[in-house]
Amino acid sequence: MDSLEPIAAPGIADPVAAARRVAQVLVGCAAEIDRDRELPPRALDAMHEAGMFRLLLPRSVGGAELDPLTYNMAVEEIAAGDASAAWCMNQGSGCSMSAAYLPAEAARTIFGDDPRGVIAWGQAPGQVARRAPGGWRLTGKWPFASGSRHATWLGAHIHLAAEDGTKLAGPEGKPVERTLLFPRSAAAITDVWQVMGLRGTGSDTYAVEDLFVPEAFSLSRDNPAERREQGLLYSFTSGQIYASGFAAVAMGTARAALDALIALGREKTPQLATTALRDNHAVQAKVAIAVATLNAARAWLHQVLRDAIAEAERAGALSLDTRMSIRLASTYAIQQSRAVVDTAYHEAGATAIFDANPFERRFRDVNAVTQQVQGRHTHFETVGQWMLGGAPVLRWV
Repeated sequence: MDSLEPIAAPGIADPVAAARRVAQVLVGCAAEIDRDRELPPRALDAMHEAGMFRLLLPRSVGGAELDPLTYNMAVEEIAAGDASAAWCMNQGSGCSMSAAYLPAEAARTIFGDDPRGVIAWGQAPGQVARRAPGGWRLTGKWPFASGSRHATWLGAHIHLAAEDGTKLAGPEGKPVERTLLFPRSAAAITDVWQVMGLRGTGSDTYAVEDLFVPEAFSLSRDNPAERREQGLLYSFTSGQIYASGFAAVAMGTARAALDALIALGREKTPQLATTALRDNHAVQAKVAIAVATLNAARAWLHQVLRDAIAEAERAGALSLDTRMSIRLASTYAIQQSRAVVDTAYHEAGATAIFDANPFERRFRDVNAVTQQVQGRHTHFETVGQWMLGGAPVLRWV
């Protein structure tokens, strides 16, 4: 099963440049994405044709298997076009890393046989799948499935139980958890995504009832013991990709908002003002500080990723120090991006409140990013506790 011939990866000579071209398509889809709360066909076509959902897939199933830094830069370019598209790209890409932990034939079924194969999944702690001959019987409901409207497969993070319902426990007495994958067509999807920002992610709720999932389509995420692919990329966990990737979503959103403010400032004179926006000393200073803030956050995150890549090449794994650095730099970049968008929104004045201009959408999107788990201020507590010699909970590191 694991000796299949590899599928040729799509030729993506420069993924960042390709992402920049796709972003131009996304800008033209902005109103449609926001209105329909999903990515329209022309946006998805552009992203699939450029391989944007296959950047973290193993080469063995036709993926690009990019390094995390180049991938991060591509996500930021997509976010400059549209934050929802970049969010779906990062979520789907993190999910696609599951291919490194699946049997080769199962990975090929999901991704190799379908060039538009995408997984989406949500989180619902405490639900249980029961053992059945050859696999598992699954019942449950999962919310926040970003990209589920264009996904081809869904996943369920689930605790396992014996056939009689007795929960299975690992060596340390903790519940055994696996991720079970199944075709989207097997689930009932409920449209619950009436939200303020990141509307185009279509992060709906899905449910299944007594669904049989074969063992081959189950995995223990980020478990080195089950890792089949040995490329450098898979020294990183999906959690680290989610953290740094969603930071890239925030940074791309902030960059677009700041670019819009600079363009506006060159031509606007506010009502009842005697000075053009570009000649306002306070605005001049705020723009310069915002540019420095965003560039500093980006530079630090990129350096952390460079250092992590070098460590992975050298040691084959990431130390706790490096994992903490990724968490800290990612959370900081998300929060600083929000501050930059705040500056752009407020300095644009009344112009910012109109749907025809990009400010209010960028404002809504970046504030939706900060509400997700990767942007929580509690991550600063976790890292600070560790720096001061404590023993923090490491679930999100």
